[in-house]
Amino acid sequence: MDSYKTITTLSEGIYKEKGNKFLAFAIPVHTIDEINEILKDYQKEYYNARHVCFAYMLGAERKEFRSNDDGEPFGTAGKPILGQINSRVLTNILIIVVRYFGGILLGTGGLVVAYKEASADALNHASIIEKTVKETLFLHFDYENLNDVMSIIKYFNTHILSQNLNNQCLIKLLVQKHDSELIIKKLEKINNLSLSLLLKASN
Repeated sequence: MDSYKTITTLSEGIYKEKGNKFLAFAIPVHTIDEINEILKDYQKEYYNARHVCFAYMLGAERKEFRSNDDGEPFGTAGKPILGQINSRVLTNILIIVVRYFGGILLGTGGLVVAYKEASADALNHASIIEKTVKETLFLHFDYENLNDVMSIIKYFNTHILSQNLNNQCLIKLLVQKHDSELIIKKLEKINNLSLSLLLKASN
């Protein structure tokens, strides 16, 4: 995956039906630990709500996800929330929907609609952006090869994160994922150059 879509800031939505109120919050996130802390905060803030349901998606490849019904009938809350995330192909996002019971039961079909519409409303108010997946490369080479290395860096318009240009040069690069394979092949042709892929990052 060379790019992915996510949201930039917190956005909110609401859905009301037969006295029931569903408050939705779409939140940009990056880690499970961050999600767990946010969930604790919302569960504490909305302690008097009947249910605090959620779904999240993480990673550029969209392989890490979870949904939770928080006591609602199975599949009536977390699944429709996650469905709205998937319908817009978003990631690095957490959606929380808080339900205040209004005294009238909605039935399983009504709950699915409510959680779906509340989540959709939050996303309708969200600022959605596309981000490029990037990788960090670490180069170690002789100073005599500096011109060759810099010409490749300039050609691909890569971003230098740090550099130390002594007899033994050290350069840390941030490169777009779709360019990294070709950049590596070109760099590997330079004599006495060692190269390692330190980590994957998203910009």
